Amino acid sequence: MVRVRVRQHVNPLANKYQKPINPVDWEKIYTKLNQPLHLDIGCAKGKFTLQMAELEPSWNFLGLEIRETLVIDANRIRDEQGLTNLHYLYCNANNSLQPILSGIPAGLLQRVSIQFPDPWFKNRHAKRRVVQPELVAELAEYLVPGGIVFLQSDIKFVADEMRSRFFENPIFKIQGSSEWLAENPLEVPTEREIGTQNKGEPVYRVVFEKAL
Repeated sequence: MVRVRVRQHVNPLANKYQKPINPVDWEKIYTKLNQPLHLDIGCAKGKFTLQMAELEPSWNFLGLEIRETLVIDANRIRDEQGLTNLHYLYCNANNSLQPILSGIPAGLLQRVSIQFPDPWFKNRHAKRRVVQPELVAELAEYLVPGGIVFLQSDIKFVADEMRSRFFENPIFKIQGSSEWLAENPLEVPTEREIGTQNKGEPVYRVVFEKAL
């Protein structure tokens, strides 16, 4: 039986999440800092990035998660596995992405994934969703030309909104047609992706590329 992550919503607009992250000394984080970087926003328990880091040792991986207990556990497992190309940060991506990316050497951020973010179904909670225009603009600033952003969700209106946000920023171009991708272009599926597909339900995926 596949275990699927249960959504435990955390309101990113709550007062406790309004302080941006402190500067990070990246040279102490990664053994080989100058490797290309894959950023996973909303990494939950971090199993996706853990498996990716094992498969692609020539890349560095960074997972951002707003639930501190998940980050603590993920970094503990990373240490147990002895992975030096993987790190997890406890933060609110909607106010900490810029200070995080501004401290990383230019030209390293080559791939971003945002997978199955909390949907916040009610319209009055739309500002709590992670993919806001400001986040798209920050990714546009720091992603290398030709770098990609992979989005997926099992909630169609969430996928539609994420896709629209990136369409609205002229620096991003969709890869292929505007239709949803039938297959995941990455080597590792998330737990939720596996569980959704095992139930015969659709997953909505799209890849955007930063213009050269």
